[in-house]
Amino acid sequence: MNSPLSWNRLPRVSPDAVYRLTQRSADIPLHLPRPLLAYGNGRSYGDVCLTEQGTLLLTRGLDRFISFDEQNGILRCEAGITLQEILELIVPRGWFLPVTPGTRMSTVGGAVSNDVHGKNHHTSGTFCHHVRCLELWRSDGSIIECGPEKHQQWFEATVGGLGLTGLIRWVEFGLIPIENPWMWVESRRFANLDEFWTLNHQLESRWPYTVAWIDCLASGNARGRGLILAADHAAARNELPKFKERRRRVPIDPPFSLVNRVSLRALNGLYYRQPIKPQGGLTHYAPYFYPLDTIQDWNRIYGRQGFYQYQCVIPPREAEAATAALLETIGRRGEGSFLAVLKTFGNKSSLGMLSFPRAGTTLALDFPNRGDKTLRLFEELDAIVREAGGALYPGKDARMPASLFQSGFPQWEAFSKYVDPNFSSEFWRRVTS
Repeated sequence: MNSPLSWNRLPRVSPDAVYRLTQRSADIPLHLPRPLLAYGNGRSYGDVCLTEQGTLLLTRGLDRFISFDEQNGILRCEAGITLQEILELIVPRGWFLPVTPGTRMSTVGGAVSNDVHGKNHHTSGTFCHHVRCLELWRSDGSIIECGPEKHQQWFEATVGGLGLTGLIRWVEFGLIPIENPWMWVESRRFANLDEFWTLNHQLESRWPYTVAWIDCLASGNARGRGLILAADHAAARNELPKFKERRRRVPIDPPFSLVNRVSLRALNGLYYRQPIKPQGGLTHYAPYFYPLDTIQDWNRIYGRQGFYQYQCVIPPREAEAATAALLETIGRRGEGSFLAVLKTFGNKSSLGMLSFPRAGTTLALDFPNRGDKTLRLFEELDAIVREAGGALYPGKDARMPASLFQSGFPQWEAFSKYVDPNFSSEFWRRVTS
């Protein structure tokens, strides 16, 4: 098979071996080159799921549903199952994921390893706040079942632990009840960052889900203009619209990125001026939570050189000034992405020692890989994040310096005591060397 890639298609590495896991009880052969690292559906960005040395353990074969308490909404499944496969099971039965990232193509193991967050962090925290227990296989053959109240230290190391504490074999977590697959979504337009802070505060006090899109190239009094979407699961009703998801595909790898200054300005202008629904309206959960999942291989639009995602979190006290500085720097350089996302996290502390979400504001943008030019921009952004006391998201990173990782995740040395001696990744070697 071809060497597994991360979603942004860089860096490109070739592990010594790959090994497909197919049964939860199967032992991992001792002869496989070390170190080991679990690889799910390849939806992480950068090198957190990659290793040049050793063996990638392909987990998609761990695809069994173990138990489903349909009355109380408790699901136990193997770690290679995707969120999409879970939704196909639970939504018709009146349940939904407690927290979901922006793609349903991630595996459960990946969701736990990166302690993913969603549009409802201010009300529900991260995915791992809803994990009841999990099973961890260590390379010495030991098995640890851990959770918030059982082997708690192992649990806190493993959730958000970037797959480094061993192989997660199954996960049990709680679900939330829903009446139907639809969302009630209110959309508002804001003219600049100042308006965003006011509007976001108002909407977060009333809605469980909020997220904003911003025009990363707007300048002057329009800097940070965008749209905010606030939502909740729709109430029961006698009649609902019909919905059929339309799938499209990017069929080829263009020789260069289709995302550039000209296309960005045109698309951002069109998106900002789209019709809004300040009084709300029905939207199926799929386009609300997963707008890009309908475009298969959308990562190809950035060309054969791939792309970077830059996602940071800024503490509350510095959020307004630092976010403005980040956007000013990005706009001045004419770089950025069509889907630039701005979201405020709530005060619920993450459980994982290396979990990214924390109180503050998170900004996420994609950047075409233009080599040194792009890396120089990131150095400028890093300086703003570091000065503000912020951090970058390991699950979306392919180049952060070790110093920024270590300042953003001060528990990294305590965490390292739980790393399986036979597990490692390109990311971990890069940020701890």
